[in-house]
Amino acid sequence: MALLVHLKTVSELRGRGDRIAKVTFRGQSFYSRVLENCEDVADFDETFRWPVASTIDRNEMLEIQVFNYSKVFSNKLIGTFCMVLQKVVEENHVEVTDTLIDDNNAIIKTSLCVEVRYQGTDGTVGSWDDGDFLGDEALQEEEKDSQETDGLLPGSRPSSRPPGEKSFRSKGREKTKGGRDGEHKAGRSVFSAMKLGKNRSHKEEPQRPDEPAVLEMEDLDHLAIRLADGLDPDSVSLASVTALTTNVSNKRSKPDIKMEPSAGRPMDYQVSITVIEARQLVGLNMDPVVCVEVGDDKKYTSMKESTNCPYYNEYFVFDFHVSPDVMFDKIIKLSVIHSKNLLRSGTLVGSFKMDVGTVYSQPEHQFHHKWAILSDPDDISSGLKGYVKCDVAVVGKGDNIKTPHKANETDEDDIEGNLLLPEGVPPERQWARFYVKIYRAEGLPRMNTSLMANVKKAFIGENKDLVDPYVQVFFAGQKGKTSVQKSSYEPLWNEQVIFTDLFPPLCKRMKVQIRDSDKVNDVAIGTHFIDLRKISNDGDKGFLPTLGPAWVNMYGSTRNYTLLDEHQDLNEGLGEGVSFRARLLLGLAVEILDTSNPELTSSTEVQVEQATPISESCAGKMEEFFLFGAFLEASMIDRRNGDKPITFEVTIGNYGNEVDGLARPQRPRPRKEPGDEEEVDLIQNSSDDEASDGGDLASVSSTPPMRPQVTDRNYFHLPYLERKPCIYIKSWWPDQRRRLYNANIMDHIADKLEEGLNDVQEMIKTEKSYPERRLRGVLEELSCGCCHFLSLAEKDQGHSSRTRLDRERLKSCLRELESMGQQARTLRAQVKRHTVRDKLRLCQNFLQRLRFLADEPQHSIPDVFIWMMSNNKRVAYARVPSKDLLFSIVEEETGKDCAKVKTLFLKLPGKRGFGSAGWTVQAKLELYMWLGLSKQRKDFLCGLPCGFEEVKAAQGLGLHTFPPVSLVYAKKQVFQLRAHMYQARSLFAADSSGLSDPFARVFFINQSQCTEVLNETLCPTWDQMLVFDNLELYGEAQELRDDPPIIVIEIYDQDTMGKADFMGRTFAKPLVKMADEEYCPPRFPPQLEYYQIYRGNATAGDLLAAFELLQIGPAGKADLPPIHGPVDMDRGPIMPVPVGIRPVLSKYRVEVLFWGLRDLKRVNLAQVDRPRVDIECAGKGVQSSLIHNYKKNPNFNTLVKWFEVDLPENELLHPPLNIRVVDCRAFGRYTLVGSHAVSSLRRFIYRPPDRSAPSWNTAGEVVVNMEPEVPIKKLETMVKLDATSDAVVKVDVAEEEKEKKKKKKGTAEEPDEEEPDESMLDWWSKYFASIDTMKEQLRQQEPSGIDLEEKDEMDNTEGLKGPMKGKEKARTAKEEKKKKTQSSGSGQGSEAPEKKKPKIDELKVYPKELESEFDNFEDWLHTFNLLRGKTGDDEDGSTEEERIVGRFKGSLCVYKVPLPEDVSWEAGYDPTYGMFQGIPSNDPINVLVRVYVVRATDLHPADINGKADPYIAIRLGKTDIRDKENYISKQLNPVFGKSFDIEASFPMESMLTVAVYDWDLVGTDDLIGETKIDLENRFYSKHRATCGIAQTYSTHGYNIWRDPMKPSQILTRLCKDSKVDGPHFGPPGRVKVANRVFTGPSEIEDENGQKKPTEEHVALSALRHWEDIPRAGCRLVPEHVETRPLLNPDKPGIEQGRLELWVDMFPMDMPAPGTPLDISPRKPKKYELRVIIWNTDEVVLEDDDFFTGEKSSDIFVRGWLKGQQEDKQDTDVHYHSLTGEGNFNWRYLFPFDYLAAEEKIVISKKESMFSWDETEYKIPARLTLQIWDADHFSADDFLGAIELDLNRFPRGAKTAKQCTMDMATGEVDVPLVSIFKQKRVKGWWPLLARNENDEFELTGKVEAELHLLTAEEAEKNPVGLARNEPDPLEKPNRPDTSFIWFLNPLKSARYFLWHTYRWLLLKLLLLLLLLLLLALFLYSVPGYLVKKILRA
Repeated sequence: MALLVHLKTVSELRGRGDRIAKVTFRGQSFYSRVLENCEDVADFDETFRWPVASTIDRNEMLEIQVFNYSKVFSNKLIGTFCMVLQKVVEENHVEVTDTLIDDNNAIIKTSLCVEVRYQGTDGTVGSWDDGDFLGDEALQEEEKDSQETDGLLPGSRPSSRPPGEKSFRSKGREKTKGGRDGEHKAGRSVFSAMKLGKNRSHKEEPQRPDEPAVLEMEDLDHLAIRLADGLDPDSVSLASVTALTTNVSNKRSKPDIKMEPSAGRPMDYQVSITVIEARQLVGLNMDPVVCVEVGDDKKYTSMKESTNCPYYNEYFVFDFHVSPDVMFDKIIKLSVIHSKNLLRSGTLVGSFKMDVGTVYSQPEHQFHHKWAILSDPDDISSGLKGYVKCDVAVVGKGDNIKTPHKANETDEDDIEGNLLLPEGVPPERQWARFYVKIYRAEGLPRMNTSLMANVKKAFIGENKDLVDPYVQVFFAGQKGKTSVQKSSYEPLWNEQVIFTDLFPPLCKRMKVQIRDSDKVNDVAIGTHFIDLRKISNDGDKGFLPTLGPAWVNMYGSTRNYTLLDEHQDLNEGLGEGVSFRARLLLGLAVEILDTSNPELTSSTEVQVEQATPISESCAGKMEEFFLFGAFLEASMIDRRNGDKPITFEVTIGNYGNEVDGLARPQRPRPRKEPGDEEEVDLIQNSSDDEASDGGDLASVSSTPPMRPQVTDRNYFHLPYLERKPCIYIKSWWPDQRRRLYNANIMDHIADKLEEGLNDVQEMIKTEKSYPERRLRGVLEELSCGCCHFLSLAEKDQGHSSRTRLDRERLKSCLRELESMGQQARTLRAQVKRHTVRDKLRLCQNFLQRLRFLADEPQHSIPDVFIWMMSNNKRVAYARVPSKDLLFSIVEEETGKDCAKVKTLFLKLPGKRGFGSAGWTVQAKLELYMWLGLSKQRKDFLCGLPCGFEEVKAAQGLGLHTFPPVSLVYAKKQVFQLRAHMYQARSLFAADSSGLSDPFARVFFINQSQCTEVLNETLCPTWDQMLVFDNLELYGEAQELRDDPPIIVIEIYDQDTMGKADFMGRTFAKPLVKMADEEYCPPRFPPQLEYYQIYRGNATAGDLLAAFELLQIGPAGKADLPPIHGPVDMDRGPIMPVPVGIRPVLSKYRVEVLFWGLRDLKRVNLAQVDRPRVDIECAGKGVQSSLIHNYKKNPNFNTLVKWFEVDLPENELLHPPLNIRVVDCRAFGRYTLVGSHAVSSLRRFIYRPPDRSAPSWNTAGEVVVNMEPEVPIKKLETMVKLDATSDAVVKVDVAEEEKEKKKKKKGTAEEPDEEEPDESMLDWWSKYFASIDTMKEQLRQQEPSGIDLEEKDEMDNTEGLKGPMKGKEKARTAKEEKKKKTQSSGSGQGSEAPEKKKPKIDELKVYPKELESEFDNFEDWLHTFNLLRGKTGDDEDGSTEEERIVGRFKGSLCVYKVPLPEDVSWEAGYDPTYGMFQGIPSNDPINVLVRVYVVRATDLHPADINGKADPYIAIRLGKTDIRDKENYISKQLNPVFGKSFDIEASFPMESMLTVAVYDWDLVGTDDLIGETKIDLENRFYSKHRATCGIAQTYSTHGYNIWRDPMKPSQILTRLCKDSKVDGPHFGPPGRVKVANRVFTGPSEIEDENGQKKPTEEHVALSALRHWEDIPRAGCRLVPEHVETRPLLNPDKPGIEQGRLELWVDMFPMDMPAPGTPLDISPRKPKKYELRVIIWNTDEVVLEDDDFFTGEKSSDIFVRGWLKGQQEDKQDTDVHYHSLTGEGNFNWRYLFPFDYLAAEEKIVISKKESMFSWDETEYKIPARLTLQIWDADHFSADDFLGAIELDLNRFPRGAKTAKQCTMDMATGEVDVPLVSIFKQKRVKGWWPLLARNENDEFELTGKVEAELHLLTAEEAEKNPVGLARNEPDPLEKPNRPDTSFIWFLNPLKSARYFLWHTYRWLLLKLLLLLLLLLLLALFLYSVPGYLVKKILRA
């Protein structure tokens, strides 16, 4: 059935413009092509066809809209024509001419002429063809048109549509968004391997601003033509050379090409952790140890005594060999333990944990110098317990970690700013409870033998379920488990497991496992991982982790129970599960705890308690689902399964599993209430009919058994022919389709995006024009997709069983997609030609984000498994996610494989599928599937290829909707397939010779054929056409045209013995020609395409081929294009690829430079003696001269040879060039030594230089001005000038200097830093200054968002670096702000580094190998690795390194002959050298090689104690130097500082190996790692890597010129060698080279300060800018230190540390170089620090007095300098201080060794009594002062402390009053001083301790004086310790109480009583007097009274 619309013309148009028409039927629209510059008539003349699945209703409408097309704005509607199809349905053919109406429904003059046909179900219209519509003229027009365009460009691919017809296909249901239905996800550019169909159908978004008409071109060349006509191809997916095309039709979905499961395979990992120091540990006076735990491995640091800020700097390495999943779930735990010793385990202070995955997902897979926050897991209310500073790195095989350069860490540590937390985690993490609620499980498998059960049943008569399940949850290193439910396949728990951890947790996954409890050992039944990132959102509108209650499905091994399950790993969650195991209903909630709440239990132990049960329906209403499958083809069945009958079984959950699906949940049918609206739509086909029938619709889940038939030697097929077996399964699941629908919409968007990005990458790779347009189109598509999602997902509201997570996820998905749509729109505007690559990277982020969002954490319907059963045993399987098969009425929500034919490759389960076993296909199925609600299943057959009849089972005969058990196809078409196999390249080496004998086997349906075998090559050119005859395909012809089955091509290696080895596989789609089509352009003949070959998951080469499928019409084969028989009689009956298809060739000349061979290994135990090199390309070649004695001279004596060869015009089709080395033995025998294939000749193609380029222009002068005084400014003096301009560039340094001076003055406190004294400076000063510069540069690169490309743009466009400089400055300023105070008390942070700069000359420190900076020094001499032996596969860990048997040095030059006219030769052209002019001679040459080894960092520990004793070993040729006696004890960061001189003769000795070994007292020394340097390439390179060019020239001092040749001599030599005019030394201070003039200083100072004139400075400035010299210029290697990774062959790919070194080389025939530089490590300088403790004040009072209960303290002060307390010194005790005042006048003396450059104190001591030698430690120079309260009988009490870093500590306060706590906490900026500069400091400092709440409080103040002297000064001026001679201090004046009271009890009693209670005593005295008076008064009153009365 089909509707055809032929749009003829639109007339009476107004004005002139581009017109486009859009025709819509049933929501599916097509666009016509754009008619450009139409006047009043638009002659469209196009036909549109809709295949229709259901009859057209007479009320349906057809709509045609005509637009004015605009590239920039949206198209403007001219008018619309609508037509009801009533007449069409009745008459089947109508022709109409009618007027259009505008958007206000008013009739306009414009009219249109259209013809409509309808071909009904009964075929009433009869057959029709395009001829009916298109007159002959039209056909010819169309053809002419396409030929014109095609003829414009050579080799352009013809457009892929047949004349006059547009291709469309539709499901006839709803509108197809974008029309490209079948375009679906491929693995990463997997589909660059496939040519899936050639046509694209059309887009449907008219609002598109630059919507083109549909371009069906495969080739960009075409595009260029159309562009000329003003078409913008942004949104067209263009096929690229590797045929990354889309599948157009609706009937098929893409197969996945990668076969091998990668998950679950173990890999090498290394976790390295450096514990640097700890700070602010809570607790007084502790002895801390740090325990580092990774998984179950524990390691401890050494113990530091009585300090809460210990310094360790210890390095630990943990090696693992496990699968990634296991690795990333391991927990890294750092805990600090207090006073641990041999007997007791110590008490935990605090711990920190994170999983390995978190570290691995960091940039560079590491945290560097970050502070971990410690918390106490047993007391969550207690808060922070301290910080540990550490580096953590996780390296997998092949990751290279860039460790930030280890230099002296001067920046004061800002702890809060450098916490060990991933980006985006708040520093203040709170405690939270994680509630994992476990409700119930279903469908568990049998986990016991049924033997015992049967016995029990016989005795007791009860039938028990054979499984005792419980659930175990693992999270953050803890685990909790539920109770065990005895004997239950459907256990009910209703329990919750509660974890307490910090939130957000640093562990990404929670593992939930159902286990079977067993007396012997418990085994896992199934495992599910909950990824916390997917169930929470940390944004500002985010939500806490939440899940469910929802079902999760668990997959694992097959369900049949065996005692030893070989696939048990799958149940543990490793690898892809091969069968459904169970499903579990669970929920998860998180509650943030309020730790201040007193009721809170403060422990973090895991708890398990009851949870409230939930209702049945809360996980969703149970619905009946229906799964249908039809097997259209089963081929490529492995021959091992070929002898027994085969059946295929399909299961979903346990439904359909007949064999071992016991305990299938028998779900009740959901009862239907009469009023259930859902039933109403189901006209006659509700599932109740079948039920009423009595015979319930039983499932048919497996195909009938059938015996396979032979296809060829390796594979069998099942002869289904026209009868295709079907399966169908009814199952009941909670209805949670919405979740899957949303995921599907996002997947669709992501697939579109991925395909587009692959296209863009392909376009960039193959250098096609306009990739940026395609990218804009992709972004446009993305933003539309996002808008679409928003509109579709809105409907999602109000579903009863939606969980909180559903609601929150929906909200966040809507937000994310909305913002993504906006970003895509803004990004689209920014895509420019030069930014394509960057923007492409950003789009990749979108893709990852979409894939992440689409992954639904709450499952609903389990995945579908297809198993191949042979003899009732499960052999191989495929797993299809149920969401991919799910049907929805809305197109976008439908799964990508629903109602499509999917090609599935079955694979072996579990570990059996690893390695080579997993590469062979077990079976290839063509399978059609449909899954949906039973009540929606009306159209479940709609996507099948048409032309079948249903065969139903007996009980379903009369019923319309009863599913068929098989389909019988009546229609079949006969075809012939022609496979044009041209060549392959970069194949897999399958033989021990390092080559293969490849042949290709092509499979199509059930036939296969092979190409011939070509011996000994990795790049076979078969040039062969394979013809497959009589191929019978079932289905309608038109469908087959658009959607043929795929072709599988497998490449094998032919072995004389045994069977052929598999080398790789790829897929292709043929181009189809129907019998009624012409074999002519644009579609035919097909073009050769590259197909990527895969072997397992790895790519294994490319195949260049083309495939065409030709229908054999009624006339038989006579109609087909003729096949010309074999032309080449030698090759027998082999037919070559025909002329129209094979590439066009032209003549090229290949020149080969033969230099020499190196490092050839033995062949079959015999040494190579007389090697020769054979070069071959496309059947032609040349041989080198023979090397007569390889040992004596491995170089060739004839340097250049050439040969001519015919190569394709298209560079991308160039065949590889093979280099083979053979050894010529006696009697004319040859042995192959090794070979190398140069897969792409592009980099060797000679391109004549563009003489118009400015670098060629030698007219005019350019003056470059250098000022040597300011090396740091050099960067900015370089200005690129157009060579024609004559300009002088000056940088005004004076200004900047003045600025600086001003700034300096502004820093009041800081005395001007004196110029460093020349004699003080040494090489190390230069080195450390350079490292600072390097770090500064790296730091500036980080924040700069400017990508290199954009930077180039800026530089080129502006030529001025003004704006740039501003940016740089702003940037540094920003950086500096971060660092707050840098190295001086001045607030001028940003000045600090600047100030040091101008004073020291620097060298360049490269953080990587030197050759990576100068592309391997292959500027003219290339190194080709020769390989032999089979290519290793991952599992045996073999690497390419092991296959290298030697290296060929030489080069190639390829060019078309004859050369173009304008290529002229320079003077002195030597024709024997061809293009290789001016290369040096390759005779042996003697060279002095001087290797300077500076230091090593991060060595891998080699001894049990976690350290190593490294020493250097150097090998070069026969010289082997082992510097064993100078090993460095127990160091992982040793400073070697040594130079070694070796005499060598190139070419025999050119590979230098520098190794670091570990010294052992007993046994052999172990290799830690080594690095290899090819000296020869360096020696001959134009970059002049023999001796680096220094920054300035000086004849004495630390920066002495090292090269025996002076700069002027070097310059003269360079000019001569590269034929450059010069050097002309003009007036002093100027030199001219070519047209560049360099200026610089013209005088030099000698040792005595005399100035002499010199030309060296200007010569040097010319050398430092040699790259600016026209034509000959290139960068010269500067004076440098390179950092090389150390590798160990036993641990391939994992770095074992790095080595900093440089190499100088001096030819022996030149003047001898001077003595080597002295770079021996600096000896530490001896100092003495004298500390006088004068007084203390305001010390807290600790003791209560025995008699008076009064507070007092017995104060003494303790101090020490070195990290340990072994040199601690105490003052005497000031007893009974009642006011906190103490007087001491006590002197400490601390002698120490100090390294000023590293700011570290050096201590040498034995680690333990058993140590062999002393170990050197470097620790920061910190003075610790503590105050204590002395006790006689108990331990002394610690009161407070301060730590002063001698390099920068707060200046002491003048008086005790001014001394505040802020000085020590660092909260406030206080002036800092350095004792090394000030020498003498006196003042008051605060002493602090922590109170109960962990806050600092002031516990006292100390007045001290620090005085620093060098050892010599101290000797001249000795002083006594304490208060001793010489220079004794006077005794302190202490109050009497401080004497011991029992010596003078009365005195002290008087003192105590009077001192304290004097007012009280006075008051008492007064009171006594008063009382006395009163008493006397009372005593005397009676007498007086009597006297008064008696008046006596």
